[in-house]
Amino acid sequence: MLRALANSFKIPELRRRILVTIGLIAVYRVGDYIPIPGIDASALKTLFDRLSQQLGGTLFTLLDLFSGGGLSQMTVFALGPMPPISASIIMMLLIPVFPVLEQMVKEGGEAGRRKVNQYSRYLTVALAIFQGLFISLWLERQMEAGVHLVESPGIGFRLLTIITLASGTAFIMWLGEQITAFGVGNGLSILMSAAILSRLPSALHQLFTLSVSAAPGGAQIQPVTLVILGIMLVLVVLFVIAITQAQRRIPVQYPRRIMGRKMYGGASYIPIRVNHAGVMPIIFAQSMIYFPATLVGLAGGAVSALPSWVQNFLNQMVRWFSHGHPVYTVTYILAILFFSYFYTVIAFNPVDVADNMKKVGGFIPGIRPGRPTAEFFDRLLTRITLPGAIFLAILAVIPDVVGRWLRVPYSVASFFGGTSLLIVVGVMLDTMRQVESFLLMRNYEGFLGSSRFRGARR
Repeated sequence: MLRALANSFKIPELRRRILVTIGLIAVYRVGDYIPIPGIDASALKTLFDRLSQQLGGTLFTLLDLFSGGGLSQMTVFALGPMPPISASIIMMLLIPVFPVLEQMVKEGGEAGRRKVNQYSRYLTVALAIFQGLFISLWLERQMEAGVHLVESPGIGFRLLTIITLASGTAFIMWLGEQITAFGVGNGLSILMSAAILSRLPSALHQLFTLSVSAAPGGAQIQPVTLVILGIMLVLVVLFVIAITQAQRRIPVQYPRRIMGRKMYGGASYIPIRVNHAGVMPIIFAQSMIYFPATLVGLAGGAVSALPSWVQNFLNQMVRWFSHGHPVYTVTYILAILFFSYFYTVIAFNPVDVADNMKKVGGFIPGIRPGRPTAEFFDRLLTRITLPGAIFLAILAVIPDVVGRWLRVPYSVASFFGGTSLLIVVGVMLDTMRQVESFLLMRNYEGFLGSSRFRGARR
């Protein structure tokens, strides 16, 4: 791997792409330290500490994870790369619903896809404006230890917050597009991974502090616990890589045809991933689970004005949907299973795949083209999605299990599974595949170190 990394900088184009990616990531991280004017930073930190500790997790803590701590510090990049990612997901869900968009994608070719991407950009800015307005109104009503978070509330602060957050989101979207076009990997995914990894040093510092504590009772985390954590981390990463790479290859036969001096067609295959939905089911499930606690946190002092039985019900609901509670765990697992199937159905349309194969004369051996092929893909997706959904459910609850079993903070346990680990590992694998394709094109040995490429250099 070290040799492949060294070879990456021997190829001028690949070296330029890697440096461009690193430079744009640095620009993104700088923006996470530029705060929005007019907000009391200490009161804001106290507020987010209270939300994360007392409620056990809200939508704000989830968004703060994806923004690399930008939301808890209310910086110009507080929204992170989530608005453009959400806009692309919304457009993907709208394409099958609206025939105009579906026709634009199918018949418009590259021009149609560019127009849909442009609609996604408009939707990204609209989402950022809406979220900026919501955040500005919410900040104006917050008070911590008798101190208002906003020094001068009013229309001026709201406009400033909306313009700052919308501009920062548009700039993040531009950075992601530049990385995709001139760098290595998917831009927005790389920025999100960089934001998640930026919290790793503080988690390691917290782990180190707890392991060398000089308290009367001794260190909270013993050396044996650190060894167990290290072994578990390696095993979980290997497990994630294996499931992320796992796929079912469906053999497809295409008619042979000659174009110019080359012959096309023959035997091929369609890869269907076991974890086709990726990390999206976990994100959807977390958003749904965190919603009750978020509502209670946003209500603030208004909850005390409600009848006592309503207050008791809301407090009990927050306890139910807190990390480690059995209701939280069961609901979380069921939501992941549901969203795994839901997202897979949206992302992979068996009827469209069967129609496209039929148009070019392709067929699966032993299965008639058309409707039988679509039914075959539908049955296959139903069966292959289940192990992928179970894998996501197990991965999602690992941080809670690690935190309760080994008694480590959730900020440390979150790197042993769930959204963080799945996003980082998936992005790293995609980036390595793209870098390896550059190396193999130049007859260099890739990260896999296959011996057949050594002979090509001789």
